[in-house]
Amino acid sequence: MNSTSTMRSTVMSQACMAPCMRVGRTAGRAAGRQTIVAAMAQPGKPVSPADMAPSAGATQSLNFEPFQEVKDELVQVSQAPVNESYGRLDYHEECEEGVNEQINIELTISYVYHALHAFADRDNVGLPGFAAWFKNESDEERNHAQLLVDFQNKRGGRVKLHTLVSPETEFANDVKGDALYMMELVLSLEKLNFHKLRLLHDIACKHDDAEMADFLEGQLLAPQSRSVKEVAEYVSQLRRVGKGLGVYEFDKQLAALVPAPAAA
Repeated sequence: MNSTSTMRSTVMSQACMAPCMRVGRTAGRAAGRQTIVAAMAQPGKPVSPADMAPSAGATQSLNFEPFQEVKDELVQVSQAPVNESYGRLDYHEECEEGVNEQINIELTISYVYHALHAFADRDNVGLPGFAAWFKNESDEERNHAQLLVDFQNKRGGRVKLHTLVSPETEFANDVKGDALYMMELVLSLEKLNFHKLRLLHDIACKHDDAEMADFLEGQLLAPQSRSVKEVAEYVSQLRRVGKGLGVYEFDKQLAALVPAPAAA
């Protein structure tokens, strides 16, 4: 090996050792500062070189001892009744009750949208685009309820379904027209649902449930705000077109927005 290669190897070795040396010096300075602060609190006590060295206890406190720390959890798991969740973890009862209430809200709104679908699909109403769109919205709300059911089971809660209120079945309105009246009803329900989700999010934050808050924000609140914006635009457009030919054209455009049903 020539002198140039030897010099290059020496430089590289020193460069690799430098970060480790800096870390060691940093840790030493930190321990020294702690000792000096303690000495300042006791002016009459001299500081010895041994006091300046890092204590062994500070290093040992960082050690993770899973078998020792898991003993309490092991006792709880082994003594859990067979009719209770084994995986429930930091899930407050108020959060559990709130999720069950929101499941009922989503299913109730789905029920109303299905009634709107049935009304728009009548031969004397003749709004197939509205009928298909309401059916799609009903399915979407039911999917939201299923998301909440899955979340409830994942967190160790108990799903409790409530009785659904029977919705109205007649939505004719001679003053506004059937189409505008139904879409204004949908907008009211979407805004109410957003408000209910916000209240549920407040409950999650109240109990410092970060996972529940993140779930609500990403899976429900964000899509809900987009739905409110979408339906608000539909209401504005229906107010412009009136009750005649404009509704017929709007119905065709609405039908084009509905995804085609999956092939059997």
